[in-house]
Amino acid sequence: MSEQATPRASRHYILAAGGTGGHMIPAFALAAELIARGHTVALVTDTRGEAIPGMPKDMTAHVLPAGRMDGGILGKLKGLNAIRKGRAMALRLIREMEPAAIVGFGGYPAMPTLLAARSAGVPYVIHEQNAVLGRVNRSLVGGAAAMATAYERIDRMPDKARGKIHLVGNPVREEVLALRDQPFPPYLKESILRVLVTGGSQGARILSRVVPEGFALLPEELRHRLQVIQQCRPEDIDAVREIYADNGIPAELGTYFEDMAQRLADAHLFVGRAGASTIAELTAVGRPAILVPLAIAMDDHQTANAREMAEAGGATSLPEPVFTPQALADAVMAMVEEPDVLAAAAHHSWNCGRPDAARDLADLVEGLGGTPLMDIIRLDKKAPAKAASKPAAAAATSAKRELEKEA
Repeated sequence: MSEQATPRASRHYILAAGGTGGHMIPAFALAAELIARGHTVALVTDTRGEAIPGMPKDMTAHVLPAGRMDGGILGKLKGLNAIRKGRAMALRLIREMEPAAIVGFGGYPAMPTLLAARSAGVPYVIHEQNAVLGRVNRSLVGGAAAMATAYERIDRMPDKARGKIHLVGNPVREEVLALRDQPFPPYLKESILRVLVTGGSQGARILSRVVPEGFALLPEELRHRLQVIQQCRPEDIDAVREIYADNGIPAELGTYFEDMAQRLADAHLFVGRAGASTIAELTAVGRPAILVPLAIAMDDHQTANAREMAEAGGATSLPEPVFTPQALADAVMAMVEEPDVLAAAAHHSWNCGRPDAARDLADLVEGLGGTPLMDIIRLDKKAPAKAASKPAAAAATSAKRELEKEA
């Protein structure tokens, strides 16, 4: 059989994601992969999700009502009403698009669309970014055709999901993935040590308070070799800048850095939260980290997110109650005092990466809702794909097996 690739049939897919970067970034990455394969992709989200940068230009976005089922009786009624409205709108979109499958990335804004998929009989895939199955995903996994995960160990996974689980990883941005084959920046005892500190899009107050004071406790020789890039809350920048200046530590501070991929490429060490996208990008590039899981995160999922990387030797995880300046200084010294230790941690981090996550998730999604005929027939990209009848599907399966024998 020829090595030449066979064009894929063009299908329609709907992605449903909550309005945070942790949900949207993997949705954008999957969308880009599916679009590159010739498919049509629509996004369903809320107003927050629509505003997050990075959306593929060829993907249409639909904002649907969604509500949280909390806040007392009135809050639950309001949330239920929003979910019903969102489900009705999602059903209309499903009728218009006739998607081959729907992919949910968690968060309450994804719920109406997945409920509509279940009602319409459209197969759906759930992708869980965290190491703890989220509440929306937990409630809908029973009807899912497949459960895609980012970690080998997922807490709170119900028995009804067993047999549906596919480990794919967390899709990351192309500009980050492109850095995977670049070597770790050279680091010797006399070298500059570049440290990247972030706490989310608006920084984190605990990092602004503890990190400068912790770095101030480092030996003088190391302090003078530090180059810190730190994302801070606007109200914290002046105080943080003063601490660094008083201790002779060069630091670049900002509330937002547009070129975060390049900052990560240049860094020897990362200090920050343990969000799913953060872990995925650190391990995609192979950067050692000191992780401070968000204590108030739902189901303490950030502590679980940090587990794999820490157990592999690519990170140190410091819970908020013990994240003191002295604990941070000790963790930094343990990692950077010997260059070989830092390089080994970078290698362990890299080994935790799953760079093919977008491709593997797209393969999983493409395996749903189509017919075997679509996998072997050559279609004009401009021609609409027609569903095969059961006899035709059976014949296609047989033909595909014969082609595989000849390959």
